[in-house]
Amino acid sequence: QVQVVESGGGLVQPGGSLRLSCAASVSLFSNIIGAMAWYRQAPGKQRELVAGITTSGTANYPDSVKDRFTISRDNGKNTMYLQMNNLKPEDTAVYYCNAAIRVRRQGRWNDGNYWGQGTQVTVSS
Repeated sequence: QVQVVESGGGLVQPGGSLRLSCAASVSLFSNIIGAMAWYRQAPGKQRELVAGITTSGTANYPDSVKDRFTISRDNGKNTMYLQMNNLKPEDTAVYYCNAAIRVRRQGRWNDGNYWGQGTQVTVSS
């Protein structure tokens, strides 16, 4: 019923760029897609926030990616993007999309947090 699907990962050299996409969809039920975010998890490390964006487009970033990464969204397409520039080896990780989605079932609105399956980003020469 609820699908969150990332795409766009791959292998890139240091200093290169990649653009990730995340498409959220809900079948059969009315829904509202709220705040969305990108997280990443490197081997042996905890999952960390990379960028977040509200429905109105307000973005936030940790210092580690500020000025290099840009998050955006197209509400009409229920899709979020992450433009990553000047990539560094330490950016290597599996990148996950997270979406706050409100779904109407049996006359009630239900709030949930949904994750994608992840997409691998590898920065290496």
